[in-house]
Amino acid sequence: MSGTLIIAEQRRGELRAVSLELVSAAQGLRRAGEEVAVAILSTAPQDFVKALSVAGVDEIVTIQVPAAEFDPDTFESAVGALIAKRSPDLVLVAHSVDSFGFAAALAARLGLGFATDVFDVQRVDGELVATRGGYGQKVNVEVDFPGRSTVLLAIRSGAFKPPEQAAAPRVTAFDAPAVQSRTTNREFIEMSAGDDVDMAGAEFILTIGRGIGEEAKVPQFRELADAIGATLGCSRPIADAGWLPKSRQVGQSGKTASACKLYIAMGVSGAIQHLAGMKHVSTIVAVNSDAEASIFGVAKYGIVGDIFEIADELRKLYALRAD
Repeated sequence: MSGTLIIAEQRRGELRAVSLELVSAAQGLRRAGEEVAVAILSTAPQDFVKALSVAGVDEIVTIQVPAAEFDPDTFESAVGALIAKRSPDLVLVAHSVDSFGFAAALAARLGLGFATDVFDVQRVDGELVATRGGYGQKVNVEVDFPGRSTVLLAIRSGAFKPPEQAAAPRVTAFDAPAVQSRTTNREFIEMSAGDDVDMAGAEFILTIGRGIGEEAKVPQFRELADAIGATLGCSRPIADAGWLPKSRQVGQSGKTASACKLYIAMGVSGAIQHLAGMKHVSTIVAVNSDAEASIFGVAKYGIVGDIFEIADELRKLYALRAD
């Protein structure tokens, strides 16, 4: 086969959005004559054909399995058999709790090149080079795979935008080998999300950084975000200090603002790790007292000034509109 094989994820009968993001990740890696195939494992895999029929997919491979929910033994066996049959150049899975259960073991068993939490991948002189964070996300690490004919990469959610156009790929079936699972799924329990928010799905985000100075200032920006209809986000120092939950962190080690259309960054310096989480945003407004802050290099609009004064002006503006 060569080309790219994508392993889609579904949970409780719903296709996970990251499955389509993997399709976009594959597009820039195509070589002449190569195809992109997407495999879906389910008790009823045909139910996902329509959702997976998007631009960039040449083939959908349906694999019927007995387990309704994710089972690591089933995935390792079925995906391993499919790789052995097709010999793809590249295999893409989501960097998720599911892939943690089978991807590393599969790569070790088959002798594949392997990297996790990948947020960029390119071909350099014809060879795959994946980029991931290292040393607690303080640096970016480029990983290559000399001597590996097949490379398996776990792609970070939100790193790529999913394709929007529909397509009509061919559909084939693959018979998964029988396997004796070592686990039994008894019941699915939905955990409480607490203060968790969907930063990846937010269209309007107001993010605060270390420029706010102290935790006591957080409530006023939370109120501002509510007033203007934005989702409150933060940079890593704010989350590390515990001033806001980790779920609100935008950046390389946090969430990617993949659906955001308007992003207001207040007191955010613009470290490369933070910029990685907002690279898809078309309109970025930066407010910072430091005219040399890196954030201005990516902002469409920049304001050099006191973030508290600007915040007050925004409050006044929206208060007038509300009246």
